[in-house]
Amino acid sequence: MRREAGLTGAAGAAGRDDGRPSHVRKHIVVTGMVQGVGFRYESVRAARRIGIVGWVRNCMDGSVELEIQGEPEPVAQMIEWLWHGPQWARVDDVTVESELPKDPIHAERTFLVVR
Repeated sequence: MRREAGLTGAAGAAGRDDGRPSHVRKHIVVTGMVQGVGFRYESVRAARRIGIVGWVRNCMDGSVELEIQGEPEPVAQMIEWLWHGPQWARVDDVTVESELPKDPIHAERTFLVVR
Protein backbone atom coordinates (compact mmCIF):
# COMPACT_ATOMS: atom_id res chain seq x y z
CA MET A 1 0.00 0.00 0.00
CA ARG A 2 1.50 3.34 -1.02
CA ARG A 3 0.52 6.35 0.99
CA GLU A 4 1.64 9.94 0.75
CA ALA A 5 0.28 12.85 2.72
CA GLY A 6 1.27 16.35 3.65
CA LEU A 7 2.54 19.27 1.63
CA THR A 8 2.42 19.14 -2.13
CA GLY A 9 3.56 21.30 -5.01
CA ALA A 10 5.54 24.47 -4.51
CA ALA A 11 4.42 24.80 -0.89
CA GLY A 12 6.30 21.62 -0.07
CA ALA A 13 9.53 22.41 -1.86
CA ALA A 14 12.06 25.06 -2.71
CA GLY A 15 11.02 26.63 -6.03
CA ARG A 16 12.75 26.88 -9.41
CA ASP A 17 12.24 29.39 -12.20
CA ASP A 18 9.98 27.00 -14.15
CA GLY A 19 7.65 26.52 -11.16
CA ARG A 20 8.78 22.95 -10.43
CA PRO A 21 10.41 22.24 -7.07
CA SER A 22 14.21 22.11 -7.05
CA HIS A 23 14.36 20.15 -3.79
CA VAL A 24 11.84 18.15 -1.83
CA ARG A 25 12.00 16.58 1.61
CA LYS A 26 10.10 13.48 2.68
CA HIS A 27 9.52 11.86 6.06
CA ILE A 28 9.16 8.09 5.55
CA VAL A 29 8.28 5.12 7.73
CA VAL A 30 8.97 1.63 6.39
CA THR A 31 7.28 -1.35 8.05
CA GLY A 32 7.71 -5.10 7.71
CA MET A 33 10.78 -7.18 8.49
CA VAL A 34 13.13 -4.20 8.22
CA GLN A 35 15.29 -4.41 11.34
CA GLY A 36 18.18 -6.82 11.74
CA VAL A 37 18.53 -7.22 7.97
CA GLY A 38 20.94 -4.38 7.13
CA PHE A 39 18.15 -2.03 6.07
CA ARG A 40 19.69 1.13 7.52
CA TYR A 41 23.16 0.56 6.12
CA GLU A 42 21.88 -0.47 2.69
CA SER A 43 19.69 2.66 2.78
CA VAL A 44 22.83 4.74 3.29
CA ARG A 45 24.51 3.07 0.33
CA ALA A 46 21.44 3.55 -1.88
CA ALA A 47 20.94 7.20 -0.86
CA ARG A 48 24.57 8.10 -1.49
CA ARG A 49 24.53 6.30 -4.86
CA ILE A 50 21.30 8.08 -5.85
CA GLY A 51 22.58 11.45 -4.59
CA ILE A 52 20.23 12.49 -1.81
CA VAL A 53 20.85 13.61 1.77
CA GLY A 54 19.15 12.88 5.07
CA TRP A 55 19.09 10.20 7.73
CA VAL A 56 17.71 6.78 8.69
CA ARG A 57 17.08 5.13 12.07
CA ASN A 58 15.37 2.15 13.69
CA CYS A 59 12.20 2.80 15.69
CA MET A 60 11.09 1.05 18.87
CA ASP A 61 8.04 -0.45 17.09
CA GLY A 62 10.23 -2.38 14.61
CA SER A 63 9.86 0.06 11.73
CA VAL A 64 12.58 2.13 10.05
CA GLU A 65 12.20 5.92 9.81
CA LEU A 66 13.91 8.17 7.26
CA GLU A 67 14.03 11.78 6.20
CA ILE A 68 15.35 12.32 2.71
CA GLN A 69 15.98 15.46 0.70
CA GLY A 70 17.07 16.17 -2.85
CA GLU A 71 15.80 16.83 -6.32
CA PRO A 72 12.39 15.26 -6.99
CA GLU A 73 13.56 12.46 -9.33
CA PRO A 74 16.32 11.09 -7.04
CA VAL A 75 13.93 11.29 -4.07
CA ALA A 76 11.37 9.29 -6.05
CA GLN A 77 14.09 6.74 -6.93
CA MET A 78 14.93 6.35 -3.24
CA ILE A 79 11.28 5.84 -2.31
CA GLU A 80 11.04 3.16 -5.00
CA TRP A 81 14.17 1.48 -3.60
CA LEU A 82 12.62 1.49 -0.11
CA TRP A 83 9.79 -0.70 -1.40
CA HIS A 84 12.37 -3.44 -2.00
CA GLY A 85 15.18 -2.68 0.46
CA PRO A 86 18.03 -5.14 0.89
CA GLN A 87 17.50 -8.75 -0.18
CA TRP A 88 16.85 -9.98 3.38
CA ALA A 89 14.12 -7.43 4.12
CA ARG A 90 10.38 -7.86 3.70
CA VAL A 91 8.72 -4.49 3.18
CA ASP A 92 5.00 -4.36 4.00
CA ASP A 93 4.38 -0.61 3.75
CA VAL A 94 6.12 2.66 2.96
CA THR A 95 4.37 5.74 4.34
CA VAL A 96 5.57 9.04 2.86
CA GLU A 97 4.80 12.53 4.13
CA SER A 98 6.06 15.73 2.53
CA GLU A 99 8.08 18.14 4.66
CA LEU A 100 9.49 21.58 3.98
CA PRO A 101 13.04 21.22 2.65
CA LYS A 102 15.84 22.42 4.91
CA ASP A 103 17.44 25.61 3.68
CA PRO A 104 21.05 25.40 2.44
CA ILE A 105 22.52 26.69 5.72
CA HIS A 106 20.90 23.93 7.80
CA ALA A 107 20.74 21.17 5.17
CA GLU A 108 22.56 17.90 5.65
CA ARG A 109 25.69 17.29 3.62
CA THR A 110 25.32 13.50 3.32
CA PHE A 111 23.07 10.59 4.24
CA LEU A 112 23.73 8.74 7.50
CA VAL A 113 22.42 6.47 10.24
CA VAL A 114 21.24 8.29 13.37
CA ARG A 115 20.19 6.85 16.69
